[in-house]
Amino acid sequence: MKFSFQAGKKPRVQKALEELKSQYGHHAPEEADMIVVLGGDGTMLRTLHMLADYQAPIFGMNLGTLGFLLNEHRKDGLIERVKKANRFTIHPLLMETTMKNGKKRKDYAFNEVALLRETHNSAKIKVSVNGKERLEELVCDGILLSTPVGSTAYNLSAGGPVLPLDANILPLTPISAFRPRRWPGALLKNNSTVEFEVLKPVERPVSATADSKEVRDIRAVTITEARDISKTLLFDPDNPLEERIFQEQFSG
Repeated sequence: MKFSFQAGKKPRVQKALEELKSQYGHHAPEEADMIVVLGGDGTMLRTLHMLADYQAPIFGMNLGTLGFLLNEHRKDGLIERVKKANRFTIHPLLMETTMKNGKKRKDYAFNEVALLRETHNSAKIKVSVNGKERLEELVCDGILLSTPVGSTAYNLSAGGPVLPLDANILPLTPISAFRPRRWPGALLKNNSTVEFEVLKPVERPVSATADSKEVRDIRAVTITEARDISKTLLFDPDNPLEERIFQEQFSG
């Protein structure tokens, strides 16, 4: 089995990287049967973006803090572990942004697409789903659409629900909503098209972020699930991922 190792920059991560390279060899991503990520969730997210065009499955080993998307770090038995691993296929969100100057761009998000106010003024955003207006005016600090993978990240901090990785739904979560004051957000089918229109974009400027890619001074955003891009994440059968999801769902 040909491995390609992707690692964070911390000294202990680099030490583990050298040990694994010595034991299993190392190949370029395009030649590998398996991508092994060493680090934390941030390293995993960067690898998903960097290697989005490669088909090899990804097996993460946690050398970070939480490591929600990674397995326990052990240098021995790697081949047997990946052969026995459970597989989850994930897809990113495609964010198509129109800026105030009329220019358009596309970005991808494995965690979430988030709209945020740029100034002290609240954002005013119209929300449509599948071509039908659902909120004429949401007055807020922002709003985000998350993947199941990203539901434990910014989405959870904003009060959104935690989803199993294989859920075919996307949480739409407001950030500090002022009007409608008690709107809790929504759960949407993963084949939905979500459109945000920024109202008064000059007076109340808004930025849009797809994971780490930020676009400022936007006029509108359209989000769909990018079904043409798929990544396979591998987890040990005894990985307590499902239990951690339950703990997040039922924590106070």
